[in-house]
Amino acid sequence: MRSKVLSLLITGLALAACECAPDQSVNVGQVGGPGTPEDFKANIKDRVYFAFNKSHISEESKRTLEAQAGWLKTYPATKAVVAGHCDARGTGEYNRALGERRAHSAKKTLTHMGVDHHRLRTLSYGKDNPLVAGDTEEVYAQNRAAVTTIE
Repeated sequence: MRSKVLSLLITGLALAACECAPDQSVNVGQVGGPGTPEDFKANIKDRVYFAFNKSHISEESKRTLEAQAGWLKTYPATKAVVAGHCDARGTGEYNRALGERRAHSAKKTLTHMGVDHHRLRTLSYGKDNPLVAGDTEEVYAQNRAAVTTIE
C-alpha cells in the first residue's frame, strides 16, 4: 500500500513538472521576453497626450511616464526614442518645433524620474507622421502625443 501511494505521488509530481516546464521556458531567448521592446509595448503605455498647441506634461501623462521610467530603470541596458507628434493643423515648420518640444518635455520628465538622459533620444515628426489618420477633433487629439519606443 505504501509503495502504491509513493508511486502515485512520484507520478503526480512528474506530471506536474511536465506541465510546468514548457511555461517556464517560453520567454528564454525568444523575442518578447522581459526587457524587450515587445514587453514594453505590451505592458507599459507608450504614449502621452497633449492639449492643442501645448507641450507641458499633464498629471495623467506624469503617471504614464512614471510607469515608463520604472520599466526603463528595471532594464538599465535599454535605450529609447521619444518621438513628438502633432495634429494636421498648422505649418510643417511650426509642428516640427512643437513636436520637438513635446518630445523634450517627456524626456525631461523621464530624466527627473531617474532615467539617465544618455539612454534617451528625441525626434520630432511634427504633423508628417500621424499616429491616426483622419480630420476630426478626436483624431487630432490622438495625434498630439509623445511616443516612447524601445530601441
